[in-house]
Amino acid sequence: MNSERDLHQLLDLVAEEGARLLGAERASIFLLSEDGRELTSKVALGSTEMIRLDSKQGIAGTVVSTCEEICVDDAYGDTRFYQGVDERSGYRTKNMLAVPLTDLDGRAIGAFEILNKREGIFDEEDKQITRALAASAAIAIQTAKFIAELQRHRVRLEDENRNLLRELGGKLPGKTILGSHPKIEELRRMIERVADAEVTVLITGESGTGKDLIARSLHFASPRAARPFVALNCAALPETLVETELFGVEKGVATGVDRRAGKFESAHGGTLFLDEIGDLSLAAQAKILRVLQERMVERIGGRTPIPVDVRVIAATNKDLAEAIQKNLFREDLFYRLNVIHLRTTPLRQMSADIPALAAMLLQRIAEEMRRPVLGLSRAALGALAGYRWPGNIRQLENELRRAMVVARGAMIEPEDFSEALQGSPDTAAAEQAAGRGLQEEIEDLERRRIQEAMARHGQNQQKTARALGLSRQGLINKLKRYGIKATAAEEEQGGQSG
Repeated sequence: MNSERDLHQLLDLVAEEGARLLGAERASIFLLSEDGRELTSKVALGSTEMIRLDSKQGIAGTVVSTCEEICVDDAYGDTRFYQGVDERSGYRTKNMLAVPLTDLDGRAIGAFEILNKREGIFDEEDKQITRALAASAAIAIQTAKFIAELQRHRVRLEDENRNLLRELGGKLPGKTILGSHPKIEELRRMIERVADAEVTVLITGESGTGKDLIARSLHFASPRAARPFVALNCAALPETLVETELFGVEKGVATGVDRRAGKFESAHGGTLFLDEIGDLSLAAQAKILRVLQERMVERIGGRTPIPVDVRVIAATNKDLAEAIQKNLFREDLFYRLNVIHLRTTPLRQMSADIPALAAMLLQRIAEEMRRPVLGLSRAALGALAGYRWPGNIRQLENELRRAMVVARGAMIEPEDFSEALQGSPDTAAAEQAAGRGLQEEIEDLERRRIQEAMARHGQNQQKTARALGLSRQGLINKLKRYGIKATAAEEEQGGQSG
């Protein structure tokens, strides 16, 4: 029983069979409303008019109230019979048989009426047939209600899941885009603006700049948040496996091959993130373009197109315009993907943000490792600020993870970093230039950034912490450290929330 239409068709069939088997002119099925106050004719064979009665009115109301069948040989001679329906329709009821429709607990949920037997009156055999048909109708009604309730429950769970994901979005890895640099702030604003849009997004930038985090942020901030997020690194795929991974394969294509869904199918209803799409061959690009145009995939060895509903987010560290000129990337696919274009910023262009970014990363790493948060010495801060970071934020995070493991005290020193970082000429120069005022300069920068963010977000600590990539408690600690006063409303809110 998949829909209300299916139920109506089945009840129609029950009414038709009842009238045919009993040799009667008409048949009706009345259902009791949820509040128990009204009876409505779901099916009225021989009439197009919707009939509504009080739950205790007429023969149908009496059957539902008493949960007992009624057989009437002379309708107009029975005081329980309601003549109003005949008066409205111009039909005259002579005799009738009505039996209750009951649920699994034996409670009446409606009535099945058969009117005007053409020859004679209703007998015991007629009653048995009507009871059997009524039982079938009741089962169908209960099944339809059960399925409808399951569907409502599923929708409710999906809504709750989506709301929960939105509420926890700032704590999800995909939403934690760290930093307070103006370009990062602008990126966050763009994500908020385009997350709900059902359009493709192209993310470009150097490796290690967080393109995957942006893709996850878009997904978890979108209406698709409760559905799958499926990522595929196109650069890591051998050419021979590209189609299998993307579109799936049918069983029996080759010896020992089982049926398997591809990434497009797996992401149905959600988001498919195609990382490093610029590394795909022109042949694979053509097939992806076809799926984006037709919204259908066909498994290898399959003959039946499978509809897919996915939002595609693509990313690359390549210059696609140059790749198009060199005939390495399809121009039509580029325009299909490039509806919204987000660019990441390399870490070397945000050197002033590195100290605050490192502090945020250290806090997150410490939480993941369940270790105390370590500080950074002046020399270590100088080393981080002076390095060029060819691997961008990914490299910075890896260096800090290493330092958290090998550091012997409460502070991270330059020797806790890898040899690549220690041996950099830029790092050495930065360490030499890092005088006694470096820590104070860094603290002033962080203080200003926090004050600016608090002002932008109306002194709201929760929003400010999210914008800075901090936990609320982490922000409160920094407010106390730098002597930044929260407004009275915020202080009261903070006190109540504990």
